Amino acid sequence: MSEPLFCAIAGGKPCVAEVAKLDGYARFGVAGDVVPFIAPAGGQHVDGVIYRGVDAAQVARLDLYERAFGYFTETVLVTTTGGQTPVTCYMPPDGLVADKLAWSLASWEADHLAPALLAAAEVFSHDPLPTPDALRRMWPMIETRAWAKHRTGPTPATLRHVPQSDDITVLAKRPPRGGFFRMQDIDVHHKRFDGSRSDPMSREVFIAVDAAFVLPYDPVRDKVILVEQVRMGPLMRDDPNPWMLEPVAGIVDARETPEQAAHREAFEEAAVTLDHLEPISAFYASPGSTTDYFYTYIGLCDLPQTASYLGGLAEEGEDIRLHPMMFDAALALADSGEVQVGPLVLMLNWLARHRDRLRAMA
Repeated sequence: MSEPLFCAIAGGKPCVAEVAKLDGYARFGVAGDVVPFIAPAGGQHVDGVIYRGVDAAQVARLDLYERAFGYFTETVLVTTTGGQTPVTCYMPPDGLVADKLAWSLASWEADHLAPALLAAAEVFSHDPLPTPDALRRMWPMIETRAWAKHRTGPTPATLRHVPQSDDITVLAKRPPRGGFFRMQDIDVHHKRFDGSRSDPMSREVFIAVDAAFVLPYDPVRDKVILVEQVRMGPLMRDDPNPWMLEPVAGIVDARETPEQAAHREAFEEAAVTLDHLEPISAFYASPGSTTDYFYTYIGLCDLPQTASYLGGLAEEGEDIRLHPMMFDAALALADSGEVQVGPLVLMLNWLARHRDRLRAMA
């Protein structure tokens, strides 16, 4: 029913919508999801829209998008102002559980249309297009990247340049590469500080996602927890010891706030329930080459543990060791160079400056 989303998925020639009614069906919300489904329901009807003149190329795009999630086509009779007409309708797979809450298109478009359009744009930027099975596997990260883009907003610019709409232009994008993450080749040019325009530049950008980092801190005991796990980045740099000391961290999922991700990850990785989050900062990790954006927090909590223990989710293949320790001991690891992960260095030094205030509050 969302005409902007339908047109973004179908592509090609303009889409023309017409109001219609489908008798013998009802619309239901989906438990744990934000999209509805229709199912047979005697004596009820569904108001919707039909699109006429959809060509074969548009049907192929629609099929890819819908079949990735198990939807299948069925011919049904709908009622329009001109009478009954047969249309092709995507019907949901079996097993969807209805949510008791009513579903509203206006509410969905207000909260979810913008990232849905961004996700559709990524899907159809691939060449060749993925298969439905491949798209289903790729979808969680596609949606997470879309929400990361949607989450961006204005930040202070008291010293740096305040850009106008044409100050930087992406001249071309090549199809993205990669599975879980993406590498994007682009051509850009931009306004220079002397007022001239740069020559076109070809760049590769690692398209990542937003992540939340939290350092659990017990202000009464003056203790923190450090996370230890093996990391592929240091391994590929030929680091002789790729086991890193880090804060609790994880991807900010689609439709999740960074704060929610921080609480979730603290419980999943370290079995710690946070009482309160103290925001530190939000920043790009390496803006010259990646879209990685990090939200960092101190998580105030109770840490009675004294010995190291294992954590993480087995279903995600996590092999994590947790180290409860006094704050001074953790800061000494940053000073010695044993802590090599940038966000943790920042968080420990921020805590060193704000520790007295947090302990006094406790």
